[in-house]
Amino acid sequence: MLASSWISLLLIVALLLALSWVLLYLGKLNSAAANAPRLLVKTPDDPSCSPTKISVIIPAYNEADNIEACMLAVLESSDWSADWLDVWVVDDQSTDNTLAIAQNLQTTLANPCLQVIAGKPRPVGETWVGKNWACVQAVQQAKGEFLLFLDADVRLKPGAISTALEFVQRSQIDLLTCWPTLVCGCLAEWLAQPLIAGILAAGLDFAQINDSQSETVFAVGPFMLFRRTAYEQIGGHQAVGSQVVEDVELARLIKQKGLTLHCGLGHELGTLRMYPSGSALWEGWTKNWYLGSQRNLGLTLQTALLIFWICTLPWLSAIGLLIKGSLTGFTPLDGIAIALALASILLQYPIRRAIAQLSAIPPHYWWLTGLGGAFVTAIILGSIIKTETGWGWTWRGRSLKEARS
Repeated sequence: MLASSWISLLLIVALLLALSWVLLYLGKLNSAAANAPRLLVKTPDDPSCSPTKISVIIPAYNEADNIEACMLAVLESSDWSADWLDVWVVDDQSTDNTLAIAQNLQTTLANPCLQVIAGKPRPVGETWVGKNWACVQAVQQAKGEFLLFLDADVRLKPGAISTALEFVQRSQIDLLTCWPTLVCGCLAEWLAQPLIAGILAAGLDFAQINDSQSETVFAVGPFMLFRRTAYEQIGGHQAVGSQVVEDVELARLIKQKGLTLHCGLGHELGTLRMYPSGSALWEGWTKNWYLGSQRNLGLTLQTALLIFWICTLPWLSAIGLLIKGSLTGFTPLDGIAIALALASILLQYPIRRAIAQLSAIPPHYWWLTGLGGAFVTAIILGSIIKTETGWGWTWRGRSLKEARS
């Protein structure tokens, strides 16, 4: 009986900590949602508003399911002529039908803005990972004074290009990067993506990121708009060819050169479905997470612990205590612990509402937050193991071991 009481007291302490962290986390999310800069589509889709040429570059590796819709969305987002816009699709030696689909669409549309490149093999003896080599090949041919790099899973909305370009020119920005609306489809996405978006939002300070005097950096790889002169000054993707998390490294170079970085929310500019399956989500986030923390083991483990404590521990405690009570009866200490667990669980809904303001992911399935927390914890721990050992560290089947150094 004494041992049982001690266990109950320890659980109460743990749940008090969980409730405290839940409240702190909710406060950080609400603050981030209130202060996050947002790009709103206001500008008419008229190139005369921003008299300069922009090149849209879409690197693609095994994107047969995405590439056509992405290309069409870019072309339909603007009616600019080839004098103002060129679109470059680079097939990065895909093993599926990506190149054939892109070439077929180019032939069908016969749009002078659109160019499709069959990418060359990566240079022998050099380390190139991710989309970096594909981007380098496109930039060599692109004509724009501004370079917009998009992932194939982005779908631009009408007015997106003119809005982003006008904002960059008006605000004298060298790199604009923003979060499109995040889209979830499968259950794994609903479990993990809102929580991951929440972790990033709570841990990042947009004001610091956008302060040229601060060393804080962040970037959203699927949407990065560079002033070409700035891109060339930092060495472009050539300078980060061996970097897995190349977007953050490019942003870091921008700040190191004294150039201006702006990061914000671009929900009106487009949508983004990052990973359409559980396996793709696992591969993608375990690829990026630990490197994104600059291999900071302490910070990464702390993040895993906090997300488990905030999201999963209350559910495990409530379910465990209810089962115990139904079998052996409830004690007063059990009642206190259950009340604390339920308080934390009920606060998970406003947490998801706050995350929705930052990611545009609706708070569906919020009642699976406990399961989602366990999944995200596993992703974070898996990322540490993969990155440090190279075991199973891949992206779309390509090994990343050579990028570990």
